[in-house]
Amino acid sequence: MASAAYQTHGEFQVGQSDHAPDMNMPQKMGRALWKPMVVMAVMAFPIAAILGIVRASALDSGDQQSTVAALGQIVTAVMFIGFASVFAAIIFAIANILGTLRTGGGGVQETAGRRVLTLTMPVTAKAMIVLMMMAMMMLVFAVVVHVVLAIVVADAVTDGNQSTIDSVNSWATWVEGVRRFGVAVYLVSAALGLGTIIRVLRFQSLRVRELPDEAQLSPSS
Repeated sequence: MASAAYQTHGEFQVGQSDHAPDMNMPQKMGRALWKPMVVMAVMAFPIAAILGIVRASALDSGDQQSTVAALGQIVTAVMFIGFASVFAAIIFAIANILGTLRTGGGGVQETAGRRVLTLTMPVTAKAMIVLMMMAMMMLVFAVVVHVVLAIVVADAVTDGNQSTIDSVNSWATWVEGVRRFGVAVYLVSAALGLGTIIRVLRFQSLRVRELPDEAQLSPSS
């Protein structure tokens, strides 16, 4: 396979070769991981609901206050494991779609006997990956903090340590801000991914219209 030569093609930066390209690493990860992330989200949300019912029952009974306090943090942690998973599944699915467009578009050009032009990774796609990693780290950090707070508040309620309980409530409020910011970053990442899909489709539409007027490659090329 000829090595890709980068060039400008109209408004697009492209690589040229004589064979259809494979998916790049982020796209391969997207293909492999989007389904497991969906499964994890489907598992996390019902577990959070069940834990919420358990907490409500303990709250109604008026006893096991340490359990009630701990579950207040654990339910939130499990719920946001689900949110982190479902948002990751969306981003990975977008990466998989981009990979399918990359290989499919190259395959059409190769089958037509024309040079294969492949859009280089747009800035929006790179930003999508960076923001996704940032958002995932924020949500995972929030989940870990909630688990730690659950352990601390359970001991504090058992010991009757009101100052520790107040500190846990303060930390929980602060972590809520981290969670919400992480969700917002995830949504921006998904928006950039969708914008990348639009750009790829625009390039491929242009490329398909060019193929009939372009000379075929010689068999030796």
